[in-house]
This record gives sequence, structure tokens and C-alpha cells, in this order.
Amino acid sequence: MAIGVWISLIGYFVLMIAIGVYAMQRATSSSEDYMLGGRALSPKVAALSAGASDMSGWLLLGLPGALFISGLGSAWIGIGLLVGAFLNWTLVAPRLREQTVHYGNAITIPAFLANRFPTRALALRTVSAVVIVVFFAVYTASGLVAGGKLFESAFSGIYNFGGMSDYAMGVVITLGVVLAYTVVGGFLAVSLTDFVQGCIMMLALVLMPAVVLFGEGGGGFAQASETLNSVDPTLLSWTAGLTFVGWLSAVAWGLGYFGQPHIIVRFMAIRSLKDVPIARNIGMSWMAISLIGAVSLGVFGRAYAIRNGMDVQDPETIFIILANLLFHPLITGFLYAALLAAIMSTISSQLLVSSSSLTEDFYRLFLRKEASEKESVAIGRLCVVIVGVVAAIIASDEDSQVLGLVSNAWAGFGAAFGPLIIMSLMWPRTNGAGAIAGMVVGAVTVMLWITLGWNAEFMGGPGVYEIIPGFIASLVAIIAVSSMTADAGEYRHIDRDSRAS
Repeated sequence: MAIGVWISLIGYFVLMIAIGVYAMQRATSSSEDYMLGGRALSPKVAALSAGASDMSGWLLLGLPGALFISGLGSAWIGIGLLVGAFLNWTLVAPRLREQTVHYGNAITIPAFLANRFPTRALALRTVSAVVIVVFFAVYTASGLVAGGKLFESAFSGIYNFGGMSDYAMGVVITLGVVLAYTVVGGFLAVSLTDFVQGCIMMLALVLMPAVVLFGEGGGGFAQASETLNSVDPTLLSWTAGLTFVGWLSAVAWGLGYFGQPHIIVRFMAIRSLKDVPIARNIGMSWMAISLIGAVSLGVFGRAYAIRNGMDVQDPETIFIILANLLFHPLITGFLYAALLAAIMSTISSQLLVSSSSLTEDFYRLFLRKEASEKESVAIGRLCVVIVGVVAAIIASDEDSQVLGLVSNAWAGFGAAFGPLIIMSLMWPRTNGAGAIAGMVVGAVTVMLWITLGWNAEFMGGPGVYEIIPGFIASLVAIIAVSSMTADAGEYRHIDRDSRAS
């Protein structure tokens, strides 16, 4: 592998660790500092941190891979995500920022739910912490799978460390660098690195499709369209071969935003309520550009591969293949760094949220109620490592698919927390019993749907994405149980807040 690639990658690794050290000196003295950055994120950092932690390796691997195979029909996933993210910033962000402070200055989602519904506090914190840790172990594993695929595709045959495969070595290196800056610098390190990583990702997703289309062997839009039409005219169609159920399953990805703890925790950490609209505009602009780049990469990457006789064994590696083929080694290293940025930004956020729940909603709740701030930060760091190791074990299967793992975890969070977050912020009659019912019903529905295979095939037809039945079932459970077990004492404060807002 050319020395230029390693120069770029090593520079990227050093920068990430340096940011972690800087953050350690700024904001790791208390639990609120380590887990929420002292609620002091600027709009641009909050926006790009939310975006980068959301758009994991699937943005450069999974989504382009899906479009490489099936064409523009898979782009509806991106459209659904764009709409969902906008609604999340508009409906959830300002209310969550305000109410997490109002209800006991909560620094985790489980703590907010417990403070919001005090009569069911213990059960809510326990159940929500379990859901977070279980689904984040799977979600984090998807990022490590992406890291493994990068090293397996880009650096094949270079490593021979103790008989470890290139894929396994990639998983270890990816996790090692993420742990280095996350353990040291906490939430501020994660957010600052997310900001830098978000900028790198967006630049890569503008550069790569442009070179694929207009560089040597690309041929421009006209040639690319002609090539795709000659192979399969449906590749450039938004609707050809797409059933209503397939379309609904694609756009339903947007429902997941309301329940992603690693994203909505950024709303809790933003500097002030007035900064939310600014952050929303920055975040949505970044997301639109990045998604257009990913869609273009998948579709026009297929055209480039056909025109140049390339045999792409794994469509999810098209970004890696083209980065190595089309660019100078220094630029190739930068593009690899962009992929690692997408992977690491999400992994670090997920590890920190899992650690926060284990520390605040398990350790301090059941084992050491009087734990000092210093002890809590130390336990938080230990939990980051533990969750990371568990995720690496899950990711050890080299046949894992990035998009598949992400879709399962995304649906689990979206169904378990999405309706609950919306209703707890916007429907005053929501109570503790309804909250628990919604969370459990949503999570169980998703897991059963996956287990029964109904996300692949349903009633003899195409599969239905598990977030749809999970989200609906959770919403119905919250409304039904809250209506039958109404406790006015739990919602009188939020009733006042909702009228004021």
C-alpha cells in the first residue's frame, strides 16, 4: 500500500486522539461534563455531531451498495430519512432541550423518562437502559463490520498478525482508535470529532461522485445514463418494480429518528434553546448534500463499473474500490479517512450513550447510589470499553452486512423510543404505565417481526420493514394504557409546559 495512504490515515488518527486529549482537559470533571459536554455545544457542532453520529458507515457503504444493486428505487430511504430528520429537529429538539432541564436536569434519556414519570421511575430507567445497551451493541457492531470491510478490501494481504485476518484486524484497529478518544475525552471529544468527521464525510461525498462522473472513464451524465439503460432501464427509475409496501418500508426509515438516543442526546446538549433553529438549518443542509452524494455514488458507480469492465464482488465496497482506483494515494488516504470518520463518529456516540445508561441507570441506581463524580466518570470509561468489546464479538462474523445490522437496530430504537419521546413531550396525558407499555411493545414487536422473517417476506408478498408495525404498536400501547390508567399527577407540569410552548 502506497506510503501516501498511510500518511493520510495516520494523520487522521493522530487528529482524533488529539481532540480527545483536548476535550479531557475541558469537560470530564463531572458526569454532566463527561456524558453531555456540560450542555454547551454550539449550533454548528451540535448539528454536524448529530448528523455524523447518525450517518454511519452505511452512508458510504450500505446505501451506495443498495443503490448499486437496485438503482434509484433505494433512494427513497434517503428521502424518508431527510423528512424524518427535519421533523425531529422541528418537533423534538426544542422540547427535549427544554424539558430535560426542567425535569431534574436529566443527562440521559432513561433519566429524563424517569423524571417525567416519577411513579414508574425505576422500571422506566431499567427497561430503557436494557433496550439501549442491547440494540446499541448490535448497532455498534455494524460500524465495526464497516471498519473490517474497509481494511479487508483496501489493505488485503498486508497484515499477518498472529494469524488474524485483514477483516478482524480492521475491526480491532477501528475499535482501538474510537476507544482511545472516547474513553479519554467523553462527550465533548465525541462531539468535536464528529464535527471534523462530518466535514470530511461531506467533502468526500462531493468529490467521489464528481470524479466518477467527469473523470477519466466516467463519460458524464449522458454516458452514465446510456450505460445504465442498456443494462437495466429500471436502474434510473424511482418507481419501476417498486411496490407500495416496498416504498413504505423505504420511507419509513424516517420514523426511526425520533427514538435514536445517540442523535437526540445532541438536542439535550445544545447550548441554548435559541440555537436549535440555527443547528437545524446547518444539519439539514449537511444531510441533504451528503445523501445526494451517497445516492450519486451508488448509481453512477454502477455505470462506471460497467463501462470499465469492473467485477464488484461486494457492492457495499464500491466506495473503497473507486477510492483506490481513481485517486492519488494521498487523496485515497483522505477518502479512507472519510469512511473511517463515518464509522467512528457513530460508534463513539453509541458507546458513550450505552456507557451513560450503564453508569447512570444501573451502577448509580442499583450498586452505588452515593458514587462520587470522579468515580462515575471512571465507571463510564470502563463501560465504554465493555460495550465496545461486546460489539466486536458480534462483528466477528465476516459475512455480516452493514445495512442489515443498521436497519435492525434503527428499527428497534425507533419503535421502542420514538413514539414514547414524541408522546411524552407533546401529549400531556401520557403516563408511566403507558410509557413502559409503549417501550416494551415496540421493542418486542420489532424483535418478533425479525425473528419470524416478516421483514423479508410477509403474507406471500414483499417484507414489511419492522419499524412500521413496531412504531404503530408502541403508539397504540401508549395511548391505550395511558387512557386507561391516567395519573393526573404525572402530567400536570408538562401540560403547563406544552401550553407555554
